[in-house]
Amino acid sequence: MSVNSTGRRRFFSRPHPWARGIVIFLVSTSLVTLALSLYVYHLDQNITRLSPIEHAVNADPTKASEPLRPMNVLVLGSDTRKGKGNHVAGSTPGLSDTAILLHLSKDRTRAYGVSLPRDAMVERPPCRTPDGGRNQGGLSMFNEAYVVGGAACTVKTVETITGIRMDHVMVIDFNGFKHMVDALGGVRMCVPRQVDDYVGNIHLRAGTYLMDGKTALDYVRVRHNISANGDIGRMKRQQTFVAAMIKKLVSVGTLANPIRLNNFLDAATKSLTTDDQFNVTELATVAKQLKDIGLDRVQFITVPFQEYAPDPNRLQIAPEAAALWQRIKADESLGKRFSGEVVKASDPSKPGTKPNQSSVASQNGLCQ
Repeated sequence: MSVNSTGRRRFFSRPHPWARGIVIFLVSTSLVTLALSLYVYHLDQNITRLSPIEHAVNADPTKASEPLRPMNVLVLGSDTRKGKGNHVAGSTPGLSDTAILLHLSKDRTRAYGVSLPRDAMVERPPCRTPDGGRNQGGLSMFNEAYVVGGAACTVKTVETITGIRMDHVMVIDFNGFKHMVDALGGVRMCVPRQVDDYVGNIHLRAGTYLMDGKTALDYVRVRHNISANGDIGRMKRQQTFVAAMIKKLVSVGTLANPIRLNNFLDAATKSLTTDDQFNVTELATVAKQLKDIGLDRVQFITVPFQEYAPDPNRLQIAPEAAALWQRIKADESLGKRFSGEVVKASDPSKPGTKPNQSSVASQNGLCQ
């Protein structure tokens, strides 16, 4: 209460500056919170959801209450051709083109991905089909599981092969991959030898490229005239490219550029199909947990494999893989046994080359 010039008392006066500041702060905070909530909602709505998945391995109930536990995510590259621009020459529609079992350690100090050959012969378990029926499974190529029952059947197949429960599954489509690369402003990659794939009509000279989305997609999917085994060579290139993409994503130039980061997040979520439990909030939580992991601790390997005797054009997972599955179950590092051919996110982007080969390529001016 105060007194005016007429001597009359008044019960209300103008608020002090600090009071106005509090009001402005509260309103601003509320608006920012609302904007962030709407943004998260927008990103979450971009994601396509799968129906509940039938697992081959039960969850461990003793670990359900743990605040932090190891996480296994099956990452698939979709070959469904849905959406304009998804067609890629020289390949078969309707297959899962890429499969990586991504393991995140309990303490989030390690992350490694294990590539699974799409042409490996495996015993597929019974799976539900999209029309509501049931396929009884049997011996077939690994990637046929996606044709039979989509991501859910692939999850069940991987669990049957490994004995490891998949906590989540993520499917990335072709268009999404291209848009993510473009949103990053391209990804720098070395092509150590000339590419001439006349089936897919993909031609690249040897050298270093700042690859846009289309060029990147072509390169990581080349299967012909570039390596002795098209499937394994392609997996190596995919591992190297994903590592380079992670390196570009966590670079200061990307994280400090809100427009580029927003474009990437928008493209990434639009490209994703996930299980019904893997929402944007959980993805952000995992990303926060991994923010200090270090690029040298993000690694990629290929599962041990061998020739499939009845058909030399096919592969099979080697018995040595059993030790790898056990390390994942025990939440252990890859160890020396499986680290010989590892690709790290911190490595130069030179696919399919050993250190001495990379040095030769650099000396020749191809990858500088």
